[in-house]
Amino acid sequence: MHQIPESELILNPDGSIYHLSLFPEDIADTIINVGDPDRVKMVSDFFDKVEIRRQKREFITHTGSYSGKRITVISTGIGTDNIDIVYNELDALVNIDFKSRTIKNDLKSLNLIRIGTSGALQEEILPDSFVCSSYGLGLDGLLNYYHWNPDKEDRELHHLLMSELPSEGRFPAVYIAKASQTLHAKLSEGMHTGITASCSGFYGPQGREIRLRPFRNDLIDRLSAFRFKGLRITNFEMETGAMYGLARMLGHHCCSVNVIVANRIRQEFSKKPYKSVNELIELTLSRI
Repeated sequence: MHQIPESELILNPDGSIYHLSLFPEDIADTIINVGDPDRVKMVSDFFDKVEIRRQKREFITHTGSYSGKRITVISTGIGTDNIDIVYNELDALVNIDFKSRTIKNDLKSLNLIRIGTSGALQEEILPDSFVCSSYGLGLDGLLNYYHWNPDKEDRELHHLLMSELPSEGRFPAVYIAKASQTLHAKLSEGMHTGITASCSGFYGPQGREIRLRPFRNDLIDRLSAFRFKGLRITNFEMETGAMYGLARMLGHHCCSVNVIVANRIRQEFSKKPYKSVNELIELTLSRI
Protein backbone atom coordinates (compact mmCIF):
# COMPACT_ATOMS: atom_id res chain seq x y z
CA MET A 1 0.00 0.00 0.00
CA HIS A 2 1.34 3.43 -1.01
CA GLN A 3 2.67 5.48 1.90
CA ILE A 4 2.22 9.24 1.51
CA PRO A 5 5.56 11.03 2.08
CA GLU A 6 6.02 13.51 4.93
CA SER A 7 6.55 16.32 2.41
CA GLU A 8 3.09 15.73 0.87
CA LEU A 9 0.96 14.97 3.93
CA ILE A 10 2.39 17.40 6.47
CA LEU A 11 1.56 16.92 10.13
CA ASN A 12 2.39 19.14 13.09
CA PRO A 13 4.62 17.80 15.89
CA ASP A 14 1.50 16.91 17.90
CA GLY A 15 0.14 14.84 14.99
CA SER A 16 -2.53 17.30 13.82
CA ILE A 17 -2.99 18.26 10.15
CA TYR A 18 -0.63 21.06 9.14
CA HIS A 19 -2.68 24.19 8.36
CA LEU A 20 -5.91 23.47 10.23
CA SER A 21 -4.20 22.07 13.34
CA LEU A 22 -7.02 19.53 13.74
CA PHE A 23 -7.25 15.83 14.61
CA PRO A 24 -9.75 13.48 12.92
CA GLU A 25 -11.96 13.37 16.02
CA ASP A 26 -12.21 17.19 16.07
CA ILE A 27 -14.60 17.46 13.13
CA ALA A 28 -18.19 16.42 12.50
CA ASP A 29 -19.54 14.86 9.30
CA THR A 30 -21.40 18.11 8.57
CA ILE A 31 -19.08 21.09 8.18
CA ILE A 32 -20.05 24.70 7.57
CA ASN A 33 -17.34 26.84 6.03
CA VAL A 34 -17.29 30.62 6.21
CA GLY A 35 -14.74 33.02 4.79
CA ASP A 36 -14.58 35.49 7.66
CA PRO A 37 -12.96 34.12 10.85
CA ASP A 38 -15.31 36.35 12.92
CA ARG A 39 -18.27 34.56 11.36
CA VAL A 40 -17.33 31.27 13.05
CA LYS A 41 -18.60 32.58 16.39
CA MET A 42 -21.74 33.91 14.69
CA VAL A 43 -22.51 30.33 13.70
CA SER A 44 -21.45 28.60 16.92
CA ASP A 45 -23.46 31.08 19.00
CA PHE A 46 -26.50 29.14 17.75
CA PHE A 47 -25.05 25.82 19.00
CA ASP A 48 -26.42 24.20 22.13
CA LYS A 49 -22.82 23.63 23.20
CA VAL A 50 -19.30 24.00 21.77
CA GLU A 51 -16.93 21.14 22.56
CA ILE A 52 -13.87 22.09 20.49
CA ARG A 53 -12.22 25.40 19.66
CA ARG A 54 -9.06 25.53 17.54
CA GLN A 55 -7.22 28.29 15.72
CA LYS A 56 -4.20 28.47 13.45
CA ARG A 57 -3.62 31.42 11.13
CA GLU A 58 -6.99 32.41 9.61
CA PHE A 59 -8.40 28.92 10.16
CA ILE A 60 -10.70 28.94 13.19
CA THR A 61 -12.71 25.81 13.99
CA HIS A 62 -15.60 25.29 16.41
CA THR A 63 -17.29 21.91 16.76
CA GLY A 64 -20.45 21.50 18.80
CA SER A 65 -24.07 20.45 18.59
CA TYR A 66 -27.21 22.08 17.23
CA SER A 67 -30.59 20.48 17.98
CA GLY A 68 -28.77 17.26 18.87
CA LYS A 69 -26.68 17.13 15.67
CA ARG A 70 -22.88 17.43 15.78
CA ILE A 71 -21.68 20.24 13.46
CA THR A 72 -18.33 21.84 12.71
CA VAL A 73 -17.87 25.40 11.50
CA ILE A 74 -14.51 26.48 10.08
CA SER A 75 -13.22 29.71 8.57
CA THR A 76 -11.37 29.36 5.28
CA GLY A 77 -10.28 32.93 4.76
CA ILE A 78 -10.87 34.47 1.35
CA GLY A 79 -10.23 32.82 -1.99
CA THR A 80 -10.00 29.50 -3.81
CA ASP A 81 -6.36 29.07 -2.80
CA ASN A 82 -7.53 28.68 0.80
CA ILE A 83 -10.35 26.36 -0.28
CA ASP A 84 -7.66 24.14 -1.82
CA ILE A 85 -5.96 23.92 1.59
CA VAL A 86 -9.09 23.47 3.69
CA TYR A 87 -10.87 20.90 1.52
CA ASN A 88 -7.79 18.74 0.98
CA GLU A 89 -7.01 18.78 4.70
CA LEU A 90 -10.61 18.06 5.74
CA ASP A 91 -10.61 15.10 3.37
CA ALA A 92 -7.30 13.89 4.81
CA LEU A 93 -8.75 14.04 8.32
CA VAL A 94 -11.43 11.49 7.45
CA ASN A 95 -9.88 9.45 4.64
CA ILE A 96 -6.17 9.13 5.49
CA ASP A 97 -4.73 6.99 8.28
CA PHE A 98 -2.21 9.39 9.81
CA LYS A 99 -0.22 6.62 11.52
CA SER A 100 0.37 4.51 8.41
CA ARG A 101 0.15 7.50 6.00
CA THR A 102 -2.11 5.48 3.71
CA ILE A 103 -5.55 6.01 2.18
CA LYS A 104 -8.27 4.20 4.11
CA ASN A 105 -10.16 1.36 2.44
CA ASP A 106 -13.56 2.75 3.45
CA LEU A 107 -13.85 6.37 2.36
CA LYS A 108 -16.16 8.82 4.12
CA SER A 109 -18.24 11.55 2.48
CA LEU A 110 -18.60 14.84 4.33
CA ASN A 111 -21.40 17.39 3.98
CA LEU A 112 -19.66 20.70 3.21
CA ILE A 113 -21.78 23.86 3.27
CA ARG A 114 -20.61 27.40 2.59
CA ILE A 115 -22.40 30.34 4.19
CA GLY A 116 -21.06 33.47 2.55
CA THR A 117 -21.66 36.84 0.97
CA SER A 118 -21.63 37.75 -2.69
CA GLY A 119 -22.61 40.25 -5.36
CA ALA A 120 -25.69 39.80 -7.57
CA LEU A 121 -25.37 39.83 -11.36
CA GLN A 122 -29.10 40.03 -12.10
CA GLU A 123 -31.04 43.24 -11.54
CA GLU A 124 -33.95 41.66 -9.66
CA ILE A 125 -31.76 39.83 -7.10
CA LEU A 126 -31.76 42.54 -4.47
CA PRO A 127 -29.36 43.11 -1.58
CA ASP A 128 -30.18 40.99 1.51
CA SER A 129 -31.75 38.21 -0.58
CA PHE A 130 -30.35 34.67 -0.53
CA VAL A 131 -28.84 32.60 -3.36
CA CYS A 132 -28.29 28.83 -3.31
CA SER A 133 -25.76 27.93 -6.01
CA SER A 134 -26.83 25.18 -8.42
CA TYR A 135 -23.41 25.32 -10.09
CA GLY A 136 -20.04 26.85 -9.36
CA LEU A 137 -18.25 28.51 -12.29
CA GLY A 138 -14.52 28.84 -11.68
CA LEU A 139 -12.82 31.85 -13.26
CA ASP A 140 -9.76 31.41 -11.01
CA GLY A 141 -8.09 28.39 -12.63
CA LEU A 142 -7.59 26.25 -9.50
CA LEU A 143 -9.14 23.04 -10.82
CA ASN A 144 -6.92 23.19 -13.90
CA TYR A 145 -4.10 21.97 -11.64
CA TYR A 146 -5.98 18.67 -11.14
CA HIS A 147 -7.22 15.94 -13.50
CA TRP A 148 -10.59 17.62 -13.78
CA ASN A 149 -13.43 16.87 -16.19
CA PRO A 150 -17.01 18.15 -15.91
CA ASP A 151 -19.83 15.65 -15.53
CA LYS A 152 -20.99 14.23 -18.85
CA GLU A 153 -24.33 16.04 -18.71
CA ASP A 154 -22.56 19.36 -18.05
CA ARG A 155 -20.07 19.27 -20.92
CA GLU A 156 -22.32 21.28 -23.27
CA LEU A 157 -22.64 23.97 -20.58
CA HIS A 158 -18.87 23.90 -20.03
CA HIS A 159 -18.07 24.27 -23.73
CA LEU A 160 -20.49 27.19 -24.06
CA LEU A 161 -18.94 28.95 -21.05
CA MET A 162 -15.46 28.44 -22.50
CA SER A 163 -16.57 30.08 -25.75
CA GLU A 164 -18.29 32.95 -23.91
CA LEU A 165 -15.31 33.50 -21.59
CA PRO A 166 -12.22 32.54 -23.63
CA SER A 167 -8.75 32.74 -22.11
CA GLU A 168 -7.73 35.47 -24.59
CA GLY A 169 -4.14 34.40 -24.06
CA ARG A 170 -4.05 35.60 -20.45
CA PHE A 171 -6.93 34.18 -18.37
CA PRO A 172 -7.22 30.65 -16.93
CA ALA A 173 -9.58 28.22 -18.66
CA VAL A 174 -12.95 28.29 -16.93
CA TYR A 175 -14.44 25.22 -15.21
CA ILE A 176 -17.93 24.28 -14.02
CA ALA A 177 -19.08 21.97 -11.21
CA LYS A 178 -22.49 21.06 -9.82
CA ALA A 179 -23.82 21.31 -6.26
CA SER A 180 -24.79 18.23 -4.29
CA GLN A 181 -28.39 17.66 -5.33
CA THR A 182 -29.26 16.35 -1.86
CA LEU A 183 -27.94 19.40 -0.04
CA HIS A 184 -29.28 21.80 -2.68
CA ALA A 185 -32.79 20.37 -2.20
CA LYS A 186 -32.52 20.83 1.57
CA LEU A 187 -31.22 24.39 1.47
CA SER A 188 -32.64 26.13 -1.59
CA GLU A 189 -36.34 26.55 -0.81
CA GLY A 190 -37.34 30.21 -1.21
CA MET A 191 -33.89 31.23 -2.48
CA HIS A 192 -32.67 32.36 -5.88
CA THR A 193 -30.79 29.61 -7.71
CA GLY A 194 -28.39 29.52 -10.63
CA ILE A 195 -24.68 29.60 -11.45
CA THR A 196 -22.29 31.29 -9.02
CA ALA A 197 -19.06 32.55 -10.59
CA SER A 198 -15.92 32.42 -8.44
CA CYS A 199 -13.14 34.92 -9.09
CA SER A 200 -9.47 35.06 -8.08
CA GLY A 201 -9.76 38.54 -6.57
CA PHE A 202 -12.18 41.23 -5.44
CA TYR A 203 -11.32 44.24 -7.59
CA GLY A 204 -10.07 43.70 -11.15
CA PRO A 205 -11.14 40.03 -11.30
CA GLN A 206 -14.70 41.10 -10.42
CA GLY A 207 -14.69 44.02 -12.84
CA ARG A 208 -14.23 46.77 -10.21
CA GLU A 209 -12.35 49.90 -11.22
CA ILE A 210 -10.90 52.25 -8.61
CA ARG A 211 -7.55 53.40 -10.00
CA LEU A 212 -6.64 50.35 -12.09
CA ARG A 213 -8.69 49.50 -15.15
CA PRO A 214 -9.69 45.82 -15.50
CA PHE A 215 -8.53 44.18 -18.73
CA ARG A 216 -11.91 42.54 -19.16
CA ASN A 217 -14.02 45.62 -18.44
CA ASP A 218 -17.18 44.03 -19.88
CA LEU A 219 -17.08 41.07 -17.47
CA ILE A 220 -20.28 41.96 -15.62
CA ASP A 221 -22.17 42.38 -18.90
CA ARG A 222 -20.90 39.02 -20.17
CA LEU A 223 -21.80 37.17 -17.00
CA SER A 224 -25.22 38.74 -16.47
CA ALA A 225 -26.26 38.13 -20.11
CA PHE A 226 -25.37 34.41 -20.12
CA ARG A 227 -28.26 31.94 -20.53
CA PHE A 228 -28.31 28.15 -20.96
CA LYS A 229 -31.44 25.98 -20.75
CA GLY A 230 -33.01 28.18 -18.08
CA LEU A 231 -29.75 28.67 -16.19
CA ARG A 232 -28.21 32.08 -15.64
CA ILE A 233 -25.26 33.41 -13.68
CA THR A 234 -26.85 34.83 -10.56
CA ASN A 235 -23.90 36.10 -8.52
CA PHE A 236 -20.18 36.01 -8.00
CA GLU A 237 -17.76 35.65 -5.11
CA MET A 238 -14.43 33.91 -4.50
CA GLU A 239 -14.92 30.31 -3.31
CA THR A 240 -17.85 28.26 -4.65
CA GLY A 241 -16.39 26.99 -7.94
CA ALA A 242 -13.37 25.40 -6.25
CA MET A 243 -15.54 24.02 -3.45
CA TYR A 244 -17.87 22.21 -5.84
CA GLY A 245 -15.07 20.83 -8.01
CA LEU A 246 -12.83 19.62 -5.19
CA ALA A 247 -15.76 18.14 -3.27
CA ARG A 248 -16.94 16.18 -6.31
CA MET A 249 -13.45 14.82 -7.05
CA LEU A 250 -12.96 13.83 -3.40
CA GLY A 251 -16.42 12.27 -3.07
CA HIS A 252 -18.01 14.78 -0.69
CA HIS A 253 -21.39 16.56 -0.79
CA CYS A 254 -21.18 20.32 -1.15
CA CYS A 255 -23.55 23.28 -1.40
CA SER A 256 -23.08 27.04 -1.16
CA VAL A 257 -25.57 29.62 0.12
CA ASN A 258 -24.89 33.34 0.00
CA VAL A 259 -26.36 36.61 1.19
CA ILE A 260 -26.40 39.20 -1.55
CA VAL A 261 -24.64 42.23 -0.08
CA ALA A 262 -24.22 44.11 -3.38
CA ASN A 263 -26.11 44.26 -6.65
CA ARG A 264 -23.56 45.06 -9.35
CA ILE A 265 -26.20 45.90 -11.97
CA ARG A 266 -28.12 48.33 -9.74
CA GLN A 267 -24.89 49.46 -8.02
CA GLU A 268 -26.49 49.07 -4.60
CA PHE A 269 -25.10 47.74 -1.31
CA SER A 270 -26.90 46.21 1.67
CA LYS A 271 -27.94 48.48 4.53
CA LYS A 272 -27.95 45.55 6.98
CA PRO A 273 -25.31 42.98 5.93
CA TYR A 274 -24.60 41.65 9.46
CA LYS A 275 -28.30 41.08 10.19
CA SER A 276 -28.84 39.36 6.84
CA VAL A 277 -25.86 37.03 7.35
CA ASN A 278 -27.17 36.12 10.80
CA GLU A 279 -30.59 35.33 9.30
CA LEU A 280 -28.99 33.07 6.67
CA ILE A 281 -26.95 31.26 9.33
CA GLU A 282 -30.08 30.55 11.39
CA LEU A 283 -32.04 29.40 8.34
CA THR A 284 -29.24 27.14 7.11
CA LEU A 285 -28.80 25.50 10.52
CA SER A 286 -32.53 24.82 10.70
CA ARG A 287 -32.41 23.01 7.35
CA ILE A 288 -29.42 20.74 7.91
